[in-house]
Amino acid sequence: MGSVKDRSMDIQPERLKNLLKALIDIYSPSGKEEDVLEYTNDYLVAQGLTVTKQEVDENRFNILVFPEKDDEMVLCFVGHLDTVNAYDIEDYGFTDEGDTVTGLGATDMKSGCAAMIEAFTVLAKKGGMLPPIGLALVVGEEEESDGAKALVEEYSFPWAVIGEPTNIMPCLGHYGYLEVLLRTQGRRAHSSVPEFGQNAIETMLRLLLEVMDYTSSSPTLVYNIRQLMGFPGGFVVPDACEAWLDLHLPPDSRIDVLKAELEQLVEAAGQNIPDLNGYIRFEDTYSGYRISPERPLVKKLEEVYRRMSIPWEPQDFRSHSDGSVLWTAGVNPIILGPGRLEEAHTPEESVAFPDVLQAARLYLNLATAL
Repeated sequence: MGSVKDRSMDIQPERLKNLLKALIDIYSPSGKEEDVLEYTNDYLVAQGLTVTKQEVDENRFNILVFPEKDDEMVLCFVGHLDTVNAYDIEDYGFTDEGDTVTGLGATDMKSGCAAMIEAFTVLAKKGGMLPPIGLALVVGEEEESDGAKALVEEYSFPWAVIGEPTNIMPCLGHYGYLEVLLRTQGRRAHSSVPEFGQNAIETMLRLLLEVMDYTSSSPTLVYNIRQLMGFPGGFVVPDACEAWLDLHLPPDSRIDVLKAELEQLVEAAGQNIPDLNGYIRFEDTYSGYRISPERPLVKKLEEVYRRMSIPWEPQDFRSHSDGSVLWTAGVNPIILGPGRLEEAHTPEESVAFPDVLQAARLYLNLATAL
């Protein structure tokens, strides 16, 4: 008579959904992750996992579940527990309807974190030594990536899987990121007599049109005006204006070339825009990367996809993420998680729970394959 399979050794959908609900219901914008950190730490300990708190600042820490010999770790699963600020602080929590889970962080990326935690929970229930893998739940990704920076300052590992929303498709390529500050100067005047001043916002709008013409010539360049501010406030013609831009570049692009061309654009724009007095500065800069599909760990992941009957269609991740920080530190990060990127940072953020389940099973299968 054949033995009955122990279902406790598998991913548990109800346990996973309860965990996801708890994570979403805890408000954890960047810089204020304390409550979700304490909950997650206690949850992991209750599952029998050994947890290390890595200090990031006096109030915040990364949660690490590493093998006993962390220098032998071949792969680390990485997720961030912070979110953007709530659109409605009175209505940001977990709701589910059918297969759809809605709530702040549902896509970015508490579903990925929950799937990783569930996979490690199953590994803990199996008993014995964990595979040579780790779990790092970090803080601050939506702002300064200070959690990821602290992680790679103290620990090293060759590979990572980051659970950002990719619709379960493996992203072996990652876009680069360039944060740009533009500033224009004008001349202040009373708001009722604008003809006696020079409106710095109007000048900025003309400059931004030049930048938009430039970006439209490169269809693979992702361009976003994140913020536009005039100074001073009040009943005056503003004499200063600042615009913050996000530029995302395909993995093989040269950021140094883009910087040079933008500097030349601002300088040349003075010929078309009277009294431009423009200024450009570059802030956060991260180069893109691409991992060869022929690498042994990638081949192992591809085999897991084949066994699970999931199409193997490697893609590029178009957003900024902690993957850029890890790549700079010498780690090979594969971006792979449940949910769709276009759902992230929206008031209706949601994720299909079957995808969260599939991600948990995929993480577990990859872990056991190692």
